[in-house]
Amino acid sequence: MTEVSIVRPGEGELIASGPSQIRILEDGSNTSRRLGIGEVVIPPHTPGPPQHRHAQHDEGFYVLSGTVRFTIGLDDHEVGAGTWVTVPPGAPHTFANPGDDPAVMLTTFTPDLYVQYFRDLKAMIESGQPMTRETMVPIWKNYATEPSTEFAP
Repeated sequence: MTEVSIVRPGEGELIASGPSQIRILEDGSNTSRRLGIGEVVIPPHTPGPPQHRHAQHDEGFYVLSGTVRFTIGLDDHEVGAGTWVTVPPGAPHTFANPGDDPAVMLTTFTPDLYVQYFRDLKAMIESGQPMTRETMVPIWKNYATEPSTEFAP
């Protein structure tokens, strides 16, 4: 029989990346690397990563609670629970929590390339480096990601 993965509340790999945290629900090991999934918790009034684009994977964001501001190029979209956002390769994007409550999203990575990025980001932060565009670019390059300097900072 084929193995089935079940991740219960409180289980999964917990990664803090700056003020936000991600709980890895699927790291790709059960999907032949086709899919990674994480639960992202963003504290109130938290800016997101610098705007960037991916060349080799899609990202999906399903807002479970709170308000998330997605910036796509120059356009801001404030969305709430029940909203799904698909970011295909090449689309500049970032997200933030402008609200007074934590925001929680279910995030998909297809394929699973970006799961290891979060582990690398955690190691960078634990080493004492600040999370800036300059410190993130070397890590991003490992995952076919680049800053979107022609759009909003």
